[in-house]
Amino acid sequence: MNYYWRLVATGFCFFMFGLGGLIVPLIASPLLWIVYRDIEVRKQKSRKMVHCLFKLFVFLLQESGVSRFYIKDEEKLKNLQGHIIMANHPSLIDVVVLISIIPNADCVVKADLFSNPFMKGILNTTGYISNENTDGLIGDCDKSLAKGNNLIIFPEGTRTTPGKAMKFQRGAANIALRCQAPVTTVLIKVTPTTLTKSEKWYQIPEKRFEFSLQIPNKILKFDYVDNVVLSLKSRQYTAALEQHFNEEIERI
Repeated sequence: MNYYWRLVATGFCFFMFGLGGLIVPLIASPLLWIVYRDIEVRKQKSRKMVHCLFKLFVFLLQESGVSRFYIKDEEKLKNLQGHIIMANHPSLIDVVVLISIIPNADCVVKADLFSNPFMKGILNTTGYISNENTDGLIGDCDKSLAKGNNLIIFPEGTRTTPGKAMKFQRGAANIALRCQAPVTTVLIKVTPTTLTKSEKWYQIPEKRFEFSLQIPNKILKFDYVDNVVLSLKSRQYTAALEQHFNEEIERI
C-alpha cells in the first residue's frame, strides 16, 4: 500500500509542478511585467517567485511521503553572494532543490529546455542563462555574478549514470577560470537512486528515497601557472573537479 500511495503522491507532485509551469507565464509573469517595469527588478522578483514555488514542491514531496530531505549547510548556501555553485547531478530534481534553498540563484540551462512547454515560460521570465549562445555565455555569467547572483552549474552536463564514476565536461571549468568568481562545491546523494536519466517519474523505488545535500568539508584547491594556455588550464581544472567530487561523494 505504501508503494502505491507514493506512486500516486509522486504523480500529484509532478502534476502540481507542471501546473505551476503553465500558470507562471500565463498569470504571474504578466502581473510582474505590469508592476515592475525595470527588467532587472522583474527578473529578481521572478527568481524569488520560482524559489518559493520550488520550495513548495520540495515541501510536497516530503510531506506526502515521497522523499525525505536532509539539507546540511542550508544557512551558508542561503547567504552566498556572487558564487559559482558546482554540484553533482544524480537526479531530475537537483536544480529544483538547490533553487529552493538559494533565493538569488541563476542557472546555465540547456537550450532545448526553452522549448519545453512546462519550463520555457519560467525560463523566459527569470532570465536564466541559455547555453546555446556560446559566444555570449561567459559574458552573461560574469554579469550575473557581478550582480550578486549565485550561478548553479552541473559540471557533468547531464545526470549521473548510477554506479559509474562522474565524468565532467569542460564548460564549468571554462566559466570558473574566465569569470574568476569564488566556487562552492555541493554534494548531492539520492538513496535509493531515482529520477535518473534513464528513469521516468513513475518508476519509483521500493521505499521512500532520501535526498541529502551538503557542502564538503574538503575545499577544492586548484593551482595553475598563469602563463599556461586556457585550454590546458581547463583540462587540469576539470580533472581536479572530477577527482574532488568522486572522492568526496564516497565520504557521505
